[in-house]
Amino acid sequence: MMANRITPPLVRVQDLVLELGHSGRRVVDGVSFVVEPGELVGIVGESGSGKTLAARAIMGLEPPAIRRAGGSIEIEGRDIAAMSPADMRALRGGRVGMVFQEPMTSLNPAMKIGRQLEEGLIRHRKLDPVERRRLVMEMLHRVGIKDAERALQAYPHEFSGGMRQRIMLASVMLLKPALLLADEPTTALDAVVQREVIELMVELARDHQTAVLMISHDLSMVARYTRRMIVMRQGVIVEQGLTEQLLQRPEHPYTRKLLAALPRRAPARPLPETAPIVEVRKLVIDYGARGGFFRKKSHGKRALHGIDLTIRPREVVAVVGGSGSGKTTLGRAIAGLLAPSGGEILFEGTRLGEGDVAVLRNYRLNCQMVFQDPYSSLDPRMTVADLIGEALRQVSGLTAPQRQSRIAAALDEVGLDASYTTRFAHELSGGQRQRIAIARAVVRRPKFVIADEPVSALDMTVRAQILDLFADLQERHGFACMFVSHDLSVVEQVADRVVVMQEGRIVEQGSRDEIFDRPQHAYTRLLLSAIPALEATPGGGVQLKWRFDAPVVGSAAAEATVAAIDSLADLRLA
Repeated sequence: MMANRITPPLVRVQDLVLELGHSGRRVVDGVSFVVEPGELVGIVGESGSGKTLAARAIMGLEPPAIRRAGGSIEIEGRDIAAMSPADMRALRGGRVGMVFQEPMTSLNPAMKIGRQLEEGLIRHRKLDPVERRRLVMEMLHRVGIKDAERALQAYPHEFSGGMRQRIMLASVMLLKPALLLADEPTTALDAVVQREVIELMVELARDHQTAVLMISHDLSMVARYTRRMIVMRQGVIVEQGLTEQLLQRPEHPYTRKLLAALPRRAPARPLPETAPIVEVRKLVIDYGARGGFFRKKSHGKRALHGIDLTIRPREVVAVVGGSGSGKTTLGRAIAGLLAPSGGEILFEGTRLGEGDVAVLRNYRLNCQMVFQDPYSSLDPRMTVADLIGEALRQVSGLTAPQRQSRIAAALDEVGLDASYTTRFAHELSGGQRQRIAIARAVVRRPKFVIADEPVSALDMTVRAQILDLFADLQERHGFACMFVSHDLSVVEQVADRVVVMQEGRIVEQGSRDEIFDRPQHAYTRLLLSAIPALEATPGGGVQLKWRFDAPVVGSAAAEATVAAIDSLADLRLA
């Protein structure tokens, strides 16, 4: 009978409990799930939900402060608690591999790529050097590294983020593991590279019959690539089931809360035709040639090629594009953090950089910036009151009580009370730090704000809160905004106008609805098709929506394999 199957699931986690050793507080509480051979399963939830801890426990990689207080984890029918240290070493990498969120921290910066790729083969496979090199070269070609010979002699810092993630994936898949744990594998990547890496991972997993447990806060990515989905909150699984069914008909209030936090397109705002507040004409940025005692002199690189851009009062202009497109360079140049190599920047019709100190000072006071990572942009030695108050130093005639009143009002505007004034940045959550960064930017009522990836490091619900807060402040104070982002779903929610950049040039620009609904340039279509979208359904759920392309379909053999895995998993769900 089907109920008496001999073959166990690949992974069985049963009533897992993880505690903080010093306090006994449960961070994972009674978690149970299975993963079948070759199956793709997603785990979603906010930061602190326990999803990464539960996944790392499968490999026995809990942090030292965490201890297992209950439950069991079985891999291919074997309880990992009963495994010897030698068995666990054979399991890690050999049967279970892991791709981390940031490959730069998991690749050894002092070791060449070829040596790092061979390391797993040396430890887990008895192969001669010639065979190891052959397998490494084949895998590098497989993951899209064109000059594999040169890559073997290179170091991680010589590659882009997307290439490093491909190399990390190659090192794991060389051993053909039975299970791949993918912990936010594409968070730091742009839309096109994100899709390439994920689809490469899925393709390799199907070729090697590898199951994938994808840990992510990106619901659209989980919806597109996984068959089953697990939702975690505060260390507990609140809901799990078939991905499509769970998204269309969520039962738990927390799942509905996550879906409600997804960015939504609002009706277009009517903006009056007015003179631009910021205007960029033929802007050129060149990065100079580099050289030194221990390296050859390299030629300079042109990052921006004659950019023309206007931003009107109260308008939100989103600048999008892949990594290296020049969007952040453009924002920094407009903010005055990079000196133009050519062209000009005008503020309220007056050209900057002509030696008029008063004009430049007025612009700097009226142009503020919100950075991607608030932790690195907030001085760790300063309290919240000092951080926000620093922006008021150039306001003349402001008494100490008035200054404190302005700081308190700014905190109140971003949803924080006066108790936060004495705290330091390390005492705040990621969302709270970003609120402080926004408060610091708007406290002196600037006319223009540059937001550089302001929500990319935040989870779903916090991101929704920050976007709503930013929109409310922008509407209340009327500042114009240049919003730099690679997250097109966020852009669709916040932007009035969209500018698309590629290799330092603007390839297309127009209203948000024109760009998203009727893109004209091939690169814009590529960007939009790279990221799956989720649209609301009448029942309070969402369903996957394709932009300009159809789902990726594998070979007949791969599809047959997936169908077999699906039927296997259905037995477990039943």
